[in-house]
Amino acid sequence: MAEQESLEFGKADFVLMDAVTMPEFMANLRLRFEKGRIYTFIGEVVVSMNPYKNLNIYGRDTIEQYRGRELYERPPHLFAIADAAYKAMKRRSKDTCIVISGESGAGKTEASKYIMQYIAAITNPGQRAEVERVKNILLKSNCVLEAFGNAKTNRNDNSSRFGKYMDINFDFKGDPIGGHINNYLLEKSRVIVQQPGERSFHSFYQLLQGGSEQLLRSLHLQKDASAYSYICPGAQLKCSINDGAEFKAVADAMKVIGFKQEEIQTVYKIVAAILHLGNLKFYVDGDTPIIENSKLVSVIAELLSTKAELVEKALLFRTVATGRDVIDKQHTEQEATYGRDAFAKAIYERLFCWIVTHINDVIEVKNYDTTVHGKNTVIGVLDIYGFEIFDNNSFEQFCINYCNEKLQQLFIQLVLKQEQEEYQREGIPWKHIDYFNNQVIVDLVEQQHKGIIAILDDACMNVGKVTDEMFLEALNSKLGKHAHFSSRKLCATDKTLEFDRDFRIKHYAGDVIYSVTGFIDKNKDTLFQDFKRLMYNSSNPVLKMMWPEGKLSITEVTKRPLTAATLFKNSMIALVDNLTLKEPYYVRCIKPNDKKSPQLFDEERCRHQVEYLGLLENVRVRRAGFAYRQTYEKFLHRYKMISEFTWPNHDLPSDKEAVRKLIECHGFQHDVAYGKTKLFIRTPRTLFTLEELHAKMLVRIVLFLQKVKLPLPQELSSSSLNHPCSPFCLCCCTDSRLWSLLDIFRALSMVLSGALVWWELQGLSPFGGRWRAAELIRSVPPEVLPQLRAKVAAMELLKGHRADIGLQRAWQGNYIALKPDSPQGSGSFTPVANELKRKDKYMNILFSCHVRKV
Repeated sequence: MAEQESLEFGKADFVLMDAVTMPEFMANLRLRFEKGRIYTFIGEVVVSMNPYKNLNIYGRDTIEQYRGRELYERPPHLFAIADAAYKAMKRRSKDTCIVISGESGAGKTEASKYIMQYIAAITNPGQRAEVERVKNILLKSNCVLEAFGNAKTNRNDNSSRFGKYMDINFDFKGDPIGGHINNYLLEKSRVIVQQPGERSFHSFYQLLQGGSEQLLRSLHLQKDASAYSYICPGAQLKCSINDGAEFKAVADAMKVIGFKQEEIQTVYKIVAAILHLGNLKFYVDGDTPIIENSKLVSVIAELLSTKAELVEKALLFRTVATGRDVIDKQHTEQEATYGRDAFAKAIYERLFCWIVTHINDVIEVKNYDTTVHGKNTVIGVLDIYGFEIFDNNSFEQFCINYCNEKLQQLFIQLVLKQEQEEYQREGIPWKHIDYFNNQVIVDLVEQQHKGIIAILDDACMNVGKVTDEMFLEALNSKLGKHAHFSSRKLCATDKTLEFDRDFRIKHYAGDVIYSVTGFIDKNKDTLFQDFKRLMYNSSNPVLKMMWPEGKLSITEVTKRPLTAATLFKNSMIALVDNLTLKEPYYVRCIKPNDKKSPQLFDEERCRHQVEYLGLLENVRVRRAGFAYRQTYEKFLHRYKMISEFTWPNHDLPSDKEAVRKLIECHGFQHDVAYGKTKLFIRTPRTLFTLEELHAKMLVRIVLFLQKVKLPLPQELSSSSLNHPCSPFCLCCCTDSRLWSLLDIFRALSMVLSGALVWWELQGLSPFGGRWRAAELIRSVPPEVLPQLRAKVAAMELLKGHRADIGLQRAWQGNYIALKPDSPQGSGSFTPVANELKRKDKYMNILFSCHVRKV
């Protein structure tokens, strides 16, 4: 359980809700957001709200608070999940992964960066140079990938338009030694067209705003983004990204990662070539296609290190092999425009994949021998697009939402599996939990021969002209009876669907209407072979490397390439298989509103995200009849102070029996179950009651500690010290006052971790010594303790003043009152001592003897 925050901040763990209902979930989420608590647990899952403002909760001090701590010991935080994944990897040699999900603008990318920052901060205490290099590259890679893979959307100024899974490799000491990045489905259509209010990828604007005059001249560019057709719609949009500053940061990061200067220059040339491609216009003169602004062809050829005539031919003609003959087929204006756009998208996608590959080459684990260096373990971090529902949902949203279906299925399966396995290990009966199993939707999309992707591929492979409408007709024919699929033809009265255009899928997150327009072309992802050969024959070695298939002759027969949907499906299946082999941790990101306001909590907007992230089902699965579970040892460590049977230590046969005794003495035995190593508590109310008892006892102990830090109160008043008897009385105080200190410090040793060190820091080391002494004499029989205590007190008082302090004889304490030892003084001492007893209300004189006044 998380460290208890005040209830004014709501419940730090949704598992502890009194009732698992949507209204209570939303009320707690709202309360925590409005109180500035953006993180909340669901067991070992972190729910993260985007605060839309900078919070001072990620610094070095915060990192130290979470380093090496258990999840339940600190308030909810990303660092708690990161540390839990790191500990599992390091202590148990388990490969782990952190899955970050949520819609665009919910804070996934920021969350992944903070997790990377935490892991970098807590590793490599020895400051090994190679480890520092790897850490630096891993952190800098985020900056580069954001520039080329992120864009401003209507929901988020820095939206990731690709999925990213990063494996970080660690050596046996827990230090990062390398990594690997996989990227998924870059939204390359954004290169040529953007929705109103959105921009293309940051890299275009950064080059124009941040590039020097000399660089822009060499690339034949001007700073005004509105001069370029591909990006002009977003040229005047306000964006929180500082393009000029980011350009320099990206250039510096690329140098740190290991990009050579000529490689960085090639990147700029490719970005510039794409901008110039967008400005090409075509028209047909009779039967001959012509480029309207042909001067740009020479510029593009220069930037791509090839010949202008080859660029022009690739743009206007398509080389076709018919048997043994090879002919050049002229493009129509429409075909030429399609070819140009396909070329621009392909160049950018190849550039992005080359950047990822280059980073992987640099951070790849090299020369690692497990027999010499020990096991190489991994933490994976998945930052991937969330469920998307737009006004116009096309092929990209279809793929993204399919991805989320797969991940949601994995999430429920793994959480459920973990719960079942824990119950089986502990011998607790498993209670069946009702939850929405979205396997039926996953099958609807990916099933062999019957799923939507299979039907789409069949349509793309048909001979002759195939239209999007024909694809929709095939869907209606084959999926018409499926409970999660509908279209206007199947539901004629549903006017939210357009005839021959729309179909609806009932996703776990809600209904989504997809427009089939563009599905066939985007799935085929056709790029004429002429462009591939053009790039392969470039004199620039980097460009040549990006297009290896360009070496094939036009007459060489090749296998039909896999479609875009099938490639994505295969990558998702591989990703899920990879995640299944790891111990998962989850960060579920929520966007509080669409206005990017730090104060506004949009109830309807948040509820929708809670529903499609399956958070309420997650709570139900996690509860499974029991809201909380903890090992007996850790439970005792926290709560043993609230029972006399367990405080300060128990003498029962086992921790389990001690916990049972503690639970029974407070009457909670009907609300718990006892596993083999853990206690399971059914309702949150029991846990909160335990916490209240713990808090009350802690206050009492702290108050006593504050008293102890002050000087010990004088048991004799100043007037008593001036009494004629004062030379005889060295120490007069009560037994309870003197010896309760030992008891309290014994207690504090159990309450405060590292208590002895704490005493020393606070100048209380004498009490630390007494605590140690108390620990040493625990085995002394009770009947001997009073005499032993008196001897120890005398030893301290007389140290250095008497050679023999009477260890070999019985302790009597009040020696002046004993007539045989002090016949002269006892007569006058006794009445004076009795008078002091009456005035100062003390009971016994522990020790008295003659002293010399100085």
